[in-house]
Amino acid sequence: MLVDSITNTPGGFTEEQKSAIHLQMERLLANPHFSHSRRFPSFLRFVIDHTLSGQTDDLKERTLGIEIFGKPADYDTSSDPIVRVTAAEIRKRIAQYYQDPGHEQELRISLLPGSYIPQFHWPSTTPRTAQTTNPADRPTDLTQAPDPPAIPHHHEPVPTPPTNPWRTAFLSLCVLLVIAAATGALLWNAHHRTPFDFFWGPILSSNDPVLFCIADQSKYAAITLRDAADPTHQLTLTDNLTAVVIDDLSPIVHMAGILHADGKAFTLRGEDVTTLTDLRAGPTIFIGAFDNAWTLRLTKGLRYHFANNPDMSQFRIVDSASQTRWTVDRTQQMATNIYSDYAILARFTDTVTGRIAIVTAGIGRGGTIAAGEFLTNPNDLAQLERLTRAAGNKKNMEIVLSTQIINGEPGTPKIEASYFW
Repeated sequence: MLVDSITNTPGGFTEEQKSAIHLQMERLLANPHFSHSRRFPSFLRFVIDHTLSGQTDDLKERTLGIEIFGKPADYDTSSDPIVRVTAAEIRKRIAQYYQDPGHEQELRISLLPGSYIPQFHWPSTTPRTAQTTNPADRPTDLTQAPDPPAIPHHHEPVPTPPTNPWRTAFLSLCVLLVIAAATGALLWNAHHRTPFDFFWGPILSSNDPVLFCIADQSKYAAITLRDAADPTHQLTLTDNLTAVVIDDLSPIVHMAGILHADGKAFTLRGEDVTTLTDLRAGPTIFIGAFDNAWTLRLTKGLRYHFANNPDMSQFRIVDSASQTRWTVDRTQQMATNIYSDYAILARFTDTVTGRIAIVTAGIGRGGTIAAGEFLTNPNDLAQLERLTRAAGNKKNMEIVLSTQIINGEPGTPKIEASYFW
C-alpha cells in the first residue's frame, strides 16, 4: 500500500527525501532490467535529478532529445520518436522491477504516460528489525507509520467498536474512486500508445538481441582499391568478398536506428551464413526477397508469398486466398526504369523457430526501400495500427505494399492488401 506521492515542486524535497530517492534510483539501475542498457540509466538519472532540483520545465521531449541523445536543436520530434520510445520502455521496465518479489516495501519511482516528470511514492509501512520501547528514542523515518497501540492482555474480551455507517460509505467511495482512476489510467495509456510502441513493442520487449538477416550476393574473388598517394590510380587485388546491395542498407539503417534508440542490441548476418540456430536465438528482421532464401522459406506458407515464372522474367506476389497477383515485369523494369514495385511487410511468430519474425522485402530494391520507410514512419504505422484494431487486434500481420518507381527511385508506399491472424 502506498501513501501520497512526494510533492514535485521546487523546494518540496528535504535532504532526507532526496537521499532516499537517489538510493532507490541506484537500486533500479543496478537491476538487470536497467543495468544492461546505456540509454535507460542516462535518461532516468536526467529526469530524476532535474525534478529534485526543481528544473521540471526542462523535461520536455525536444529538450530531452537534445540533452540526452545529442539531437540537433531543430530536430523533428514527430519523425524521430527516440524520447517517446525510450520513456515507454523505461515505464515498462520500472513496472517489471516492482512486480518482482522483494520490492513491495521500497520507495516507488514512476513515470506516468504522457509525462517525463517522475513521481515518487512512499510505502505506508516498512518492516522493522528491532522493537523500540521508548518512543522518544525512535529515529524519525519518513517511510514508517507509527506503531499501533498495544492491546492489553485482559481475560475479558475487548468490546468491538460500533460500525460507523458514514465511515463505511466513505471507504466504499474511496475504493470506487481508486478503481475508476486505475481504469482511466489504463485507458489513457492504451489511447496514447505511440505507433512505434504498437509495431516495435514485441521486438523491443524481448530480452534477446535482434538479428538482421541480410540478402547477400555472390562472392567475388577480387577487389579494386585506390592508391593512397594517387586516388585516381586503382589496383585490383585478389580477395574473397561477399557483396551487400547498397539499396538494402536504407531499411537496415532506418530500423537499426529504432533499435539503437531503445538500447536494443542487434547483429547483422548474410542470408548465406545464417543458420536455423541463429534464427532461434531471438527476433529476426529479414531484408530482401528473391535474393534472400530465408525470406522465401518463411513467407512460402503465408497468405501473401513470392513467386515467379520459369524463365524468371516476371516476379510477383501472390494472394493464395484469391489468386490476386502483383507483378513486376523484368523486361519493362530494365527497359524503362519506370514501373510499379511491390513488397511484403510482415510481423508474425514463426512456427518453426518460435520467434518473432519481421519481413521487409520488395520484389525489386525499390519495394524493399519503401517497406523500410513504412516501418519507420509514424503516420504509416498509425495507419497499420488502425487496420489492426479493425481486424480485432490480432498479433500476426502481413501487408502488401506498392510504390511507384521513377528512374530507380521509389515513391510513397501504399497498402494494397492486409491480413491478420
